[in-house]
Amino acid sequence: MANNNSMAGMRKVYRLQSLQEKDVNKDPIKQFEKWWQEAIDSKIEEPNAMTLATCDELGKPSARIVLLKGIHKNDFVFFTNYESQKSKEIKNNPFVALVFFWKELERQIRIEGTVKKISKKESDEYFSQRPRESQLGAWSSPQSRVIDNAGFLQENFKKYNDKFGTKNIPRPIFWGGFLVKPYLVEFWQGRPGRLHDRIQYSLNKNNKWELQRLAP
Repeated sequence: MANNNSMAGMRKVYRLQSLQEKDVNKDPIKQFEKWWQEAIDSKIEEPNAMTLATCDELGKPSARIVLLKGIHKNDFVFFTNYESQKSKEIKNNPFVALVFFWKELERQIRIEGTVKKISKKESDEYFSQRPRESQLGAWSSPQSRVIDNAGFLQENFKKYNDKFGTKNIPRPIFWGGFLVKPYLVEFWQGRPGRLHDRIQYSLNKNNKWELQRLAP
């Protein structure tokens, strides 16, 4: 059993920056892009890593890390196997949540939205740009399914490598992109004394963004 005393004593004092209403963009996507560029400039590892939370038809949640691969018309894009657990849950419940945590900048971004597939053409275009090993990996892995051992994946990888040889590898029909259309975006900046800054944008009934400050 973990040492609860050592866990309870873990603390970090956040003091790098503050987040004020007067300093943020009225558009949360533009504000995201501003923070995104600052994350890139800071050279932190994998700033595009984000937690994706989904729920099944009974409302049971699950979460995992996926990679942001673009912002398309204000929507957040990621790619995955359409037969995976997350994809099956998305099919039954289109409401999802995303979380970015950039600890080096003492920042967090939380997004809630609805999700749908991107076009086949867009999925084809992205797949064609992936490294060949990643393309073969998409064909080789029956994502989220139980397999006997790791050797199964290696055998599958070899099978598809032999099958395609030096030819261009087409996108599997069971693999492609999703886009998340946000209706809520929250920016969190760590502050001393746990008095963190939280600025939330939410879409109103007129499809306009409203900005509010939340208590930490």
